[in-house]
Amino acid sequence: MYFCDVENRELKTVAPGIHIRTFWQEKMLVAMVELDANAILPEHEHPHEQAGVILSGELTLTIGGETRICTAGDSYIIPGGVYHSAVTGADGAKAMDIFSPVREEYK
Repeated sequence: MYFCDVENRELKTVAPGIHIRTFWQEKMLVAMVELDANAILPEHEHPHEQAGVILSGELTLTIGGETRICTAGDSYIIPGGVYHSAVTGADGAKAMDIFSPVREEYK
């Protein structure tokens, strides 16, 4: 798979108000993330490294105890094992996340 057809990819709900479309190869997974208005991603951690960029909207991210309000164009890197959480505003948000290694549960 060299090109990702986002519009025709299955939408999966991973938490209330948080939906993803994923694409992967052997060592990484890309998730196109849609977050509904006022969605809450509870604090959690995983062994995967995660990097992302906000595509639209506003997302309040807390990573390793540090909180920032992120908007379109802002990016972030989350090392494996670091606790993080997110909350959207009234307009929701869209982001692209990359995970390595592949998150099998997101396939």
